[in-house]
Amino acid sequence: MKEILDAILSSDTTAADFAALPLPESYRAVTLHRDEEEMFDGLDSREKDPRKSLHVDEVAVPELGPGEALVAVMASAVNYNTVWSSLFEPVSTFAFLRRYGQLSPLAARHDLPYHVVGSDLAGVVLRTGPGVNAWKPGDEVVAHCLSVELESADGHNDTMLDPEQRIWGFETNFGGLAEVALVKSNQLMPKPAHLSWEEAASPGLVNSTAYRQLVSRNGAGMKQGDNVLIWGASGGLGSYATQYALAGGATPVCVVSSDQKAAICRAMGAEAIIDRSAEDFRFWKDEHHQDPREWKRLGARIRELTGGEDVDIVFEHPGRETFGASVYVTRKGGTIVTCASTSGYMHQYDNRYLWMSLKRIVGSHFANYREAWEANRLVAKGRIHPTLSRVYRLEETGQATLDVHHNLHQGKVGVLCLAPQEGLGVRDAALREKHLPAINRFRNV
Repeated sequence: MKEILDAILSSDTTAADFAALPLPESYRAVTLHRDEEEMFDGLDSREKDPRKSLHVDEVAVPELGPGEALVAVMASAVNYNTVWSSLFEPVSTFAFLRRYGQLSPLAARHDLPYHVVGSDLAGVVLRTGPGVNAWKPGDEVVAHCLSVELESADGHNDTMLDPEQRIWGFETNFGGLAEVALVKSNQLMPKPAHLSWEEAASPGLVNSTAYRQLVSRNGAGMKQGDNVLIWGASGGLGSYATQYALAGGATPVCVVSSDQKAAICRAMGAEAIIDRSAEDFRFWKDEHHQDPREWKRLGARIRELTGGEDVDIVFEHPGRETFGASVYVTRKGGTIVTCASTSGYMHQYDNRYLWMSLKRIVGSHFANYREAWEANRLVAKGRIHPTLSRVYRLEETGQATLDVHHNLHQGKVGVLCLAPQEGLGVRDAALREKHLPAINRFRNV
């Protein structure tokens, strides 16, 4: 790996040089072990510790197949799916790998006793398989996390509808929290030139998810003038939704849980902010009963901030804890667009407020290649900025994941893989200088 890293750090390494580099037989990767699937049985989610389940192992470089690429990973990031993976919930990811492994002899490579996790990367292409023409060794890239087979007609209008659609590094193996990753070539996108490796790695999953969920016609189709309620507006997903609302001429109503998180939203340019902790919103009376009075109180608070208007769109991802309130506060004919369900998948709401007010619930899951490309293009143009707050070494991924599990982070948490230090990989210093305050926004709060 040292020879590969030296080539990446050198300013005069050519594509031919990268193509001539020998591939290592193995690399370091953050893994889960199949024989530990049951290690947390009987524990509540909050008691499960990712530092116990996530390991840094030396693993074999996988065989490269048609339409694929091997990428030297300079940096990656932690997403909530890494948290789920590390807790083995709602199911063990080895169930995904077993199922995928039955699809074909090539897919069988993924069904291993270990799972290399991670759904983000920024790095350099080392090799491409047969049939890859758009990318070559030496290309600096980021990867989105949609792995898709596209052998079914269902996926050719929207690849997210393909029956063999999977999230790379979660439902497939050889993910991005490693020194080398295996991806399909149609996951690759150009690395934004003004960002460092760790900054470029951090938007991938959440930026594309927010774009589809809020901007795309496949999601809420946000337009100028919309009021958008954004739960967790300073978090990994919500921070991008807040930026898209502001960039698109909408008014974000940002829900946060602390003064510090409110300050981040203000720094992004948001003015309508609800600190749910300070205002003591409690949407559940107990484990089984919600409190409609709190829904009404939230609705009244929103109207105070919007000049008497209800929200056109609710950007939903907490799930069980907030969903009843989300349905209630949406304006007549409005849209609740939902993904993730980080507080629980079993949503409850009063259907009278949906059915009689002609509201819509739209399910949204990651993004297709075009949506991911557009989201990355906006980052590359300096319209949307990374929300990186802290960076860990590969060996510290367990701690990074624990921080995300307990919501101790702001924005996104990055991980250095091959990169020996932060700040490397910047190719467009002028564009970076122009946007430096926004790039560092989440680090400075």
